[in-house]
Parts: sequence; structure tokens; C-alpha cells
Amino acid sequence: MRKLFLILLALAIAAALAACGTPADTTTGSGETTTASNVTTTASQHQITPVSEAQVGDYVLFGSYEQDNNTANGKEDIEWLVLAKEGDRALLISRYALDCQPYNTLYASVTWETCSLRTWLNGTFLNAAFSESETAKILSVTVSDDENAGYSTTDKVFLLSITEANKYFGSGNARQCRGTAYCYAQFAENSGGDNCGWWLRSAGGNAYATAYVRSGGSVSSEGRNVKSDDITVRPALWINPGS
Repeated sequence: MRKLFLILLALAIAAALAACGTPADTTTGSGETTTASNVTTTASQHQITPVSEAQVGDYVLFGSYEQDNNTANGKEDIEWLVLAKEGDRALLISRYALDCQPYNTLYASVTWETCSLRTWLNGTFLNAAFSESETAKILSVTVSDDENAGYSTTDKVFLLSITEANKYFGSGNARQCRGTAYCYAQFAENSGGDNCGWWLRSAGGNAYATAYVRSGGSVSSEGRNVKSDDITVRPALWINPGS
């Protein structure tokens, strides 16, 4: 009799626990099962178009870079906005500010040709963000400062100029940009709504300043101190998807 009582008591306790509920399991498309409490949604708010089919204004995925500030889960796909198309090639700019770097590591008189950010973009960033096959699709193009045509460089990755920022974005609202979690972890400027300022390659009001886009979307031709460490980087590049 005592054994039967204990069995009935155990069944009653189990039923009570089931009624209280436990976290539901969610099965991902890969068959991996996780609890609902630790599922993170990272889907874009914009439709992603295959690079080969993209038109101006579309968003595409190309390369990968640390963005959620969690290196344990690897790098995240980079989203790019298509700014222009010329035949088989397309001009892309990152949808989000991807990193926070000074235009130049030293307070000095520099141009795009001589700044440390150009070296970083075409070295550290290029190697971190793209595979060998992806790098082969990025075109080497001639880049000049629209306001100082006395020099030009050949780059795979670059920053927009003042002229290009005004040409490809129709308004200040369109130029507004948010940073990634990783970008803000590098101490990027963060205004209301998570918008941030981002560097342009054009010279600023003096040799020690560089133009940039303010967090509100307006272009500052006077610019910021080249060593400022709270302005973000929004890389641009030309690609030929079929190359």
C-alpha cells in the first residue's frame, strides 16, 4: 500500500511540473535545437538581392566581418548598399559603419594618399573581410580627392569623397548611418538612434582635418581632427560579380 502511495505521489508531482511549463524548444533550419530564450534574430530589415542581379538601391551580401561583438560565433556577413552600376561593375558602400578608426594615427598634415586609414582599409580590413576568391572580384580603381586633384591613388577599398557623398545620397537622411555592436565597442561616437559620424576621404578645412558625414547626415567640409578616434569607417569598393 505504501509503495502504491509513493508511485501516485510521484505521478502527481510530475503532472504539476508539466502544468507549470518549461522553455519551448525551437528547431532551426539546420536541425539544431535551441531553447527559445537563446535564439537571436539577425535577419536584415531589407531584402537581400544576389550580387549578380543587384540594381542601384539594393542590398547585397559580400564578405564577412566581426559585427555583433561576439567573436565566439565567428564573423557576420557584410551588407552593402549598391550606389551605382556601370556595365558589369557595381559601386558598393557598407550599410553599417563597420569599425572605428582614426583617419591617421598621428596628428599630422596628411591626405588620403598618405593617411593610415587608407593603408588599414587596403591591408588589415581587406584581408579580414574577404576570401581570396572574393578579393579577386574587387576592382582596383583610381581614386582622387575631388577638391585636390593633384594626386591620385589606386585602391581596392576606399572612402567616398564629399562630391560622391552628395552625388550618391539624395538627402541627409539617406546619409545617416548606424554602427554595428563591434563598431560601438571600439568607442565610436553614438548619437540618439544609434547614428554615428563616418569619414570621407576629402580634405577638411585645414591640412590636419578631414571631411566626414555627421551623425545627422549632413556633410562637414570643415571636418574633424585626423586623429579623432570616435569617427567610424564605412568602406566603399567597386566589384565585378562575374570576374
